[in-house]
Amino acid sequence: MIKKVVKILWILIALIALVCVFIFFSIAKGWIGYMPPVEDLENPNYKFATEVFSDDGKVLGTYSYSKENRVFVGYNDLSPHVINALIATEDVRFAEHSGIDAIALTRAVVKRGVFMQKNAGGGSTITQQLSKQLYSPSADNLMERLFQKPIEWVIAVKLERYYTKEEILTMYLNKFDFLNNAVGIKTAAFTYFGCEPKDLKIEEAATLIGMCKNPSLYNPVRFNERSRGRRNVVLDQMRKAGYITEAECDSLQALPLKLIYNRVDHKEGLATYFREYLRGVLTAKKPEKADYRGWQMQKFYEDSLDWETNPLFGWCEKNAKKDGTKYNLYTDGLKIYTTIDSRMQKYAEEAVTEHLKELQGYFFKEKKGAKKAPYTFRLTQEQVDEILGRAMRLSDRYRIMKKNGASEAEIKKAFDTPEEMSVFSWEGEKDTIMTPMDSIRYYKFFLRAGFMSMDPRSGYVKAYVGGPNYHYFQYDMAMVGRRQIGSTMKPFVYSLAMENGISPCDQIRHVEYHGFDENGIPWSPRNANNKRYGEMVTVKWGLANSDNWITGHLMGKLNPYNLKRLIQTFGVRNREIVPSIALCLGPCEVSVGEMVSAYTAFPNKGLRVSPLFVTRIEDNDGNVLATFSPEMQEVISVSSAYKMLVMLRAVINEGTGGRVRRLGVKADMGGKTGTTNYNADGWFMGFTPSLVSGCWVGGEDRDIHFDTMLHGQGASMALPIWAKYMVKVFGDKTLGYDENETFQLPDGYDPCRDAIDGESYTEEPVEGLDELFN
Repeated sequence: MIKKVVKILWILIALIALVCVFIFFSIAKGWIGYMPPVEDLENPNYKFATEVFSDDGKVLGTYSYSKENRVFVGYNDLSPHVINALIATEDVRFAEHSGIDAIALTRAVVKRGVFMQKNAGGGSTITQQLSKQLYSPSADNLMERLFQKPIEWVIAVKLERYYTKEEILTMYLNKFDFLNNAVGIKTAAFTYFGCEPKDLKIEEAATLIGMCKNPSLYNPVRFNERSRGRRNVVLDQMRKAGYITEAECDSLQALPLKLIYNRVDHKEGLATYFREYLRGVLTAKKPEKADYRGWQMQKFYEDSLDWETNPLFGWCEKNAKKDGTKYNLYTDGLKIYTTIDSRMQKYAEEAVTEHLKELQGYFFKEKKGAKKAPYTFRLTQEQVDEILGRAMRLSDRYRIMKKNGASEAEIKKAFDTPEEMSVFSWEGEKDTIMTPMDSIRYYKFFLRAGFMSMDPRSGYVKAYVGGPNYHYFQYDMAMVGRRQIGSTMKPFVYSLAMENGISPCDQIRHVEYHGFDENGIPWSPRNANNKRYGEMVTVKWGLANSDNWITGHLMGKLNPYNLKRLIQTFGVRNREIVPSIALCLGPCEVSVGEMVSAYTAFPNKGLRVSPLFVTRIEDNDGNVLATFSPEMQEVISVSSAYKMLVMLRAVINEGTGGRVRRLGVKADMGGKTGTTNYNADGWFMGFTPSLVSGCWVGGEDRDIHFDTMLHGQGASMALPIWAKYMVKVFGDKTLGYDENETFQLPDGYDPCRDAIDGESYTEEPVEGLDELFN
């Protein structure tokens, strides 16, 4: 009887063994469950975020899909503390098994399955956990999870066959999601401790590895003490495994859990406006006219031009990988090396913040108690209501409610119902209660700004600020938005005059100018002052003092069509510029980026350089995919450039730009202030031999502005930002900018003579305005 029982038991064991062999063989062949093909096992489909680097080697940010903000890091760039903590905690016999730890598995089955002990420890190896991350979808119940386990065992064994132990550890740490948009150990190290993975301390490595058990439960941002307790468990495991001594363990466990938390968000960090602008450029599609609305024809024109002439524009769309697919900015792990200097970017953002914060106080004070605020008193109440109503209809809230079928009355009621919200303030985010309609008006109060700084020789864009705070004000006023440029137009007018043989020393009587436009209608510009009225003054004096009468007199001798052509040669792409006599005072709309590029011609001997944002793009393995170089174009002669340089230096040393000196900038420089009608726009363009920077400040709408010149002129609104930035730049000696650097003019240069180095030059005269109508 006993022999029969034993025989039956052996038969059952054999059958069970055969069934298990058959099941695992079937799993390996893909007959049961999902078994990834060999190609997928050899090349797992990782999604790596694209990194954006500054010119000085700092990571400005990343581009990624949600939950995929992963940046690859190699095994040699990992701290040994991370490796030791992972092995000690998750798989102490990692080096000894081939994917399945029989001892740990048996212990887990017996203690959990038989004795129902919850603290029995897991039976999964690091390789099994990796196979789960790579190929197992989330299980809805325990039974489904039990069916997944055998599949993961088979995959784990195959992974061990294809990869070394170091590669498996690297894959695991690159794959794991540490929450808070920190996917992979590299992003996690920066997010929680502000460092690279190789620089993680023992206690920091233990904190991150402790999250591997349950990142939500041991999230150090939300549950500091709980996470600290888990960290100490990991440290104890490291002690047991012999990676640290008992004394080290005790001292490390006594430490508080201190984070250096860096929120990973495309709306946070340095150069947010720049990164968003760059993202749009890189991912641009080939422009099709049908995709643009009627009012977008200017953008269609610019996009079409960029598609044909700018290799960076639409780069992901124009270039393909080895397999023929196009590059994906969010998953292919590209490395984009930009021209931005992180230090100069920081100084630019600080300068904008410091001055706008101060300026905003003056603006609030001026508008206090005004019924139509923040709008000018010149508008009627009906006009203000119409503007705010249009802003309401353009809001996301309005569009969503309209899409969901809400009536106009229901939408109006919702916008007039108070609710809790957090709003921007220069003292920090503020919790308050107001109606959505009031919030629209509240945000209209805040002044906006655009700033850009670039090297006039290389075209490298060193700093780029599109507004006061990207999280709340996302419209980019550096390269995207355009505003009227006012008197910063005058250097273009004077350049055309120099090209037509006029000298800075030529004299004009300082009286009102009366001219006629193309339709024969009289035109006479207003002037800000009556200094030296009736006297003979030089052309140089006219530009230094931004005199509208002198500019009008010059324009009377020039052709407006030639001026428009020259402006476009300077890099301004606005097709809607009207070639009229009034163009000399800057009614046309231009972006800050276009203006900065245009002004590079003055310190650069007449050569304008286009902005260069990116120097090269590499793939995830460091292979160079593309390089980019600056584009230059001669816009005025060397002689005219020297004359303009002399006059623009006079603007600073003798004229309207003198406030720069009072704000601490002593460098040899040129520049120009600009203010448009009713102080709607304030500009300052300034340059040294090695740096050209420009700034605009104004309201979101043109009717939002200071009503007095005290704070509303360009010298008050924009110039201080430029000055603050340059003081910071010159103060940082690591940047290499010398405040004592001077412009290189020929020895004994006299701007009143048409000769350079003894050689005279002549140029074909351009038709004057009188000849145009004869």
